[in-house]
Amino acid sequence: MAETKNVTYSSIMKELQSGQYRPVYYLMGEESYYIDKICDYIAEHALQPEERDFNQTIMFGSDVNASQIADAARRYPMMAERQVVIVKEAQNLKNTDALEKYLKQPLLSTVLVICHKNGKIDGRKRDYVKAIQQAGVLFESQKLRDRDLPAFIENYVKQKNASIDPKSTQLIADAIGADLSRLVSELDKVLLSLGDQDRRITPQVVEDQIGVSKDFNGFELRDAIVNKNVFKANQIVKYFEKNPKAGSIYSFLPMLFNYFQNLMLAYYAPQKGSQEGVAEWLELRSPWAAKDYMTGMRNFSAMKTMQIISKLREIDAKSKGLDNPNTPPEELMKELIFFILH
Repeated sequence: MAETKNVTYSSIMKELQSGQYRPVYYLMGEESYYIDKICDYIAEHALQPEERDFNQTIMFGSDVNASQIADAARRYPMMAERQVVIVKEAQNLKNTDALEKYLKQPLLSTVLVICHKNGKIDGRKRDYVKAIQQAGVLFESQKLRDRDLPAFIENYVKQKNASIDPKSTQLIADAIGADLSRLVSELDKVLLSLGDQDRRITPQVVEDQIGVSKDFNGFELRDAIVNKNVFKANQIVKYFEKNPKAGSIYSFLPMLFNYFQNLMLAYYAPQKGSQEGVAEWLELRSPWAAKDYMTGMRNFSAMKTMQIISKLREIDAKSKGLDNPNTPPEELMKELIFFILH
């Protein structure tokens, strides 16, 4: 697969917002959010409303073939500067030969947007990739890592002229996860609930709007574990046992594994006694984010951390039914928390 790392969502949007349109946009990848944002922007801004009836065509890869797409792209605009051809579900195209031929000589008055979700171009189609890059833009929309979600949330909220505290950020990240379309939808719901005078998102606002308890959630459970607060950790586990919809072992295992994996890495930091040094080593967005790892190194030895990681793997396997004929998830959770804290 050809390099796409220099083509970012921000660079594409900056160019589009300046009024520059390329003949071809091939948008692919596992994260549909950025694909939809770019496609929607082009659909809404490349043409005037009165120009769209005759100059905007939307096609679906499951309903058309590459020849039909190429034919549509070769048409000239009617009483407009350009025409826009949008191909959705392009991952369903069986053969791309005719499209590849068009890409070698694209019509400059056409903006062809190809949306290929849940995957990317077969790496063996080098000529196809090369033709796309020479004709326009090849963009890969990648899933955000869990550790990048807080920064995404903070930036999104800031763009909407609001603020959010770190706890609220983590509550939302833990509750919604890395599905950006759903995450943005929930953030918009929270933002709409804010008044004009007070644009702060607090844990209480998150609890009221998203339904995540500000006292019993993954953030508080992790905090209790990091600080070795046995009473609070058991309190939270019992709450989840009685309220399974509020949280489960399946959502907490990745969170805890990520923390202890990073804690193990923190022990190898060249400046592990410095919060700034640990933050830099773990590539955290700020020294503040390293606070929990400094606490973790005080409360868990490197050997205990290794044992916890091993236990997390064991419980993960058991939660999926491996070597576990009948132990329910809530009992596995209790077993894990006891092991970590004792």
